[in-house]
Amino acid sequence: MWSPSSEHPLRRFFSGLTEHTFLETLGVADPPLTDYLSDMLSRFISMNAIYRLKDVSGQRLEEVVDMILEAESMPPEGRTRREIHRHIGDFALFWTGLYPEMLKKLQAAFTRDRFVDYCEQGKRSYYIASTFEDDDYREEAPVLRRLSDGFEMFAFGLNHVRQELEKAREYAKSGIQPIL
Repeated sequence: MWSPSSEHPLRRFFSGLTEHTFLETLGVADPPLTDYLSDMLSRFISMNAIYRLKDVSGQRLEEVVDMILEAESMPPEGRTRREIHRHIGDFALFWTGLYPEMLKKLQAAFTRDRFVDYCEQGKRSYYIASTFEDDDYREEAPVLRRLSDGFEMFAFGLNHVRQELEKAREYAKSGIQPIL
């Protein structure tokens, strides 16, 4: 899975946009949190990263229900279980915050996700991932806990990040260079 360094131009773009939007819109000045979100946005540029989880036969897991079942099949103390729950939280936050209009498609009548509340599941998964606090996860655990506690607010913030991305796209089309 591609994850750009903190110095990559795309990552720096998302970092600046996320920090500015969260500070201006929500009054949230939380560098570890905005770093986490800008990293997620950078990773999720690729659909392969959004749908990176696979079942035992190698099939891509596209529904949260299947991701949850995969996580629950893992040993409770394992890194893999934590990573799956972290991904479920990211997946739910990404769709809820950036593309809420896609939730209707993701939760269509013919999917099992029609029974899933993405906000509640995102909160739950971030909470579970945050309980892994040993050395490897010590710095990230509090960020995941904040994402769990304020899931709706952070989804709202990401929706404003999307609006700023759309403005930037319009500026680029018009040839006007915004002052950042």
